[in-house]
Amino acid sequence: MKKTDTPLLLIALALLIPCFFLPLWSITLEAPQYPEGLGLYIRISNITGHHPNDLANINLVNHYIGMQEIVPDSIPELRFMPYIVAFLIVSGIAVVLWFRKWLILWLGLFTLLAIAGLVDFYLWNYDFGHNLNTETAAIKIEGMTYQPPVFGRKQMLNFVTTSLPAAGGISAILSLCLGYAVFFMRIKRGSNAGDDIPAVD
Repeated sequence: MKKTDTPLLLIALALLIPCFFLPLWSITLEAPQYPEGLGLYIRISNITGHHPNDLANINLVNHYIGMQEIVPDSIPELRFMPYIVAFLIVSGIAVVLWFRKWLILWLGLFTLLAIAGLVDFYLWNYDFGHNLNTETAAIKIEGMTYQPPVFGRKQMLNFVTTSLPAAGGISAILSLCLGYAVFFMRIKRGSNAGDDIPAVD
């Protein structure tokens, strides 16, 4: 492993640490009746509001349209995510110190877990937006669903919903990108050296 690779990979691993302290994703709802907006932070083991009462107010709005209440303790993924990120950090350290040729396997696992997380987030949004309790809903619009976007903005009734990575999520994305940058740097070095096998160690 080149001397420049080790510090870059250690930086990539260090970029995963903020995931334990900073929100991974942010969902914001803007509407005339809420001039300051409502918002949710999806954290590694919890869901909180942007402001102290935001989660309660969003659950109140959801109740009127028949959506399920958001109860963080009932979401099993939030119990597993800290262990998944911790495993990525520990296994990444092992790759840096002992299993240098396994970098692409670590990156592949990281990528698959990230995709699985986004798919799970989409399915979670789909369930909340489509599985409505129309019997108790005060506001009923035939054929209307309320699925928030995974990424971007969407108009739902008089609410504009915005879903974007938050600081912890951005840090994780940078970690993955830096890991791939190191891998492709190794391939380029191997190609320039005329090796038959890319320099992945």
